Amino acid sequence: MSAVVPAPAAAEADAAARRRDEWRVHRIAFALMVAFIAVAPAFIYPVFMMKVMCFALFACAFNLLIGFSGLLSFGHAMFLGGAGYASAHAAKVWGLTPELAILFGTACAALLGFVTGWLAIRRQGIYFAMITLALAQMVFFFCLQAKFTGGEDGIQAVPRGKLFGMVDLSQPLAMYALVAAVFLAGFALVYRTIHSPFGQVLKAIRENEPRAISLGYDTDRYKHLAFVLSATLAGLAGATKALVFQLASLTDVHWSMSGEVVLMTLLGGLGTVFGPVVGAAVIVTMQNYLAQLGAWVTVVQGVIFVVCVLAFRRGIVGELGHWLKKPL
Repeated sequence: MSAVVPAPAAAEADAAARRRDEWRVHRIAFALMVAFIAVAPAFIYPVFMMKVMCFALFACAFNLLIGFSGLLSFGHAMFLGGAGYASAHAAKVWGLTPELAILFGTACAALLGFVTGWLAIRRQGIYFAMITLALAQMVFFFCLQAKFTGGEDGIQAVPRGKLFGMVDLSQPLAMYALVAAVFLAGFALVYRTIHSPFGQVLKAIRENEPRAISLGYDTDRYKHLAFVLSATLAGLAGATKALVFQLASLTDVHWSMSGEVVLMTLLGGLGTVFGPVVGAAVIVTMQNYLAQLGAWVTVVQGVIFVVCVLAFRRGIVGELGHWLKKPL
């Protein structure tokens, strides 16, 4: 006579099996992504791939905030562009090495995220979004008026320098290797955060904040930490991008950049692990190959966004995972 497995034990076993299946799928997807990044320079222009990876990290940082914390920020461009200005100024004017310039830009974004997050998380919903947008506009006008930013010209001819005083980053493949390492490290940090106890609390806050409060969690503290972490990773992407293109300009700190990262995340799949990477790749590819359309590029993006919302509400990766019945 077979033993009857208690319902709680059976549910726990099913949950463990799902976690193992999720880990196996994510491991395969990550290995494929790393392999693609490794061989991409052989058939894709390296600078294009570096741009994709910078924006993919930016989108992953934004997805950590909205997809797993439920906080919609309309001002994330201030971290991308602000860190870019800081990194470019440190490398060109102060003569810092590239690794120190990137760290300085990232630290500036983390500090900015700490201050703006402390102000913004006092409100929820649309009020939170509007506060982040207002703060981002303040940063934009500061970058426009400050002397060290170069105004509308930006900071140009930023030297890439030598990594650790040895590796010449003026060589495209050397710079590509650095950007790939930064992206993969940032992606791994996001993944680890999502699947940590801290990430589980963020998901609980996203689903039902009053219940999380009733369980004794300081939700404002968790949201603030998530905001700072997201801002830091966005700053890491911006600081790296400034060295890749040897330029820090108002484009990266403009409100439209905050809109683009929303589009990247929704198109790829909100709340998925690999969705922001795919969404960033699609948007950057469209901008690159449809550049001859001029201002119509934004119209095309708008049409794709509408079609995605109507037909693929889970995004590209979300729908793919739904069809395959695998968590991506």
